Amino acid sequence: QVQLVESGGGLVQAGGSLRLSCAVSGSIFSISVMGWYRQAPGKQRELVASITSVGSANYADSVKGRFTISRDNAKNTVYLQVNSLKPEDTAVYYCNAHYHFIREYDYWGQGTQVTVSS
Repeated sequence: QVQLVESGGGLVQAGGSLRLSCAVSGSIFSISVMGWYRQAPGKQRELVASITSVGSANYADSVKGRFTISRDNAKNTVYLQVNSLKPEDTAVYYCNAHYHFIREYDYWGQGTQVTVSS
């Protein structure tokens, strides 16, 4: 059974940093595109960053230069380093594992809250 468990969220002042982690159980990690999404109150969930199985990363324009996604395939873990945080980064951050084998598969973590105070 596949499980994704996020950690690392918290309350931080504007300009601060956090490191989010997502540990994946199961055998799908190495073949999955891993993504970090976020959802602020009253807003739709949006893709923040993604990284392919070979380490190619993409970012939303709003976080380019401030956030860095990385993965450790040996540890089945994906990270999101978030720097220069702004109040508008406040949201629940979700980890996603996506892969294709005959059909599309998506798995989600429970989310971790990031709150940025001004």
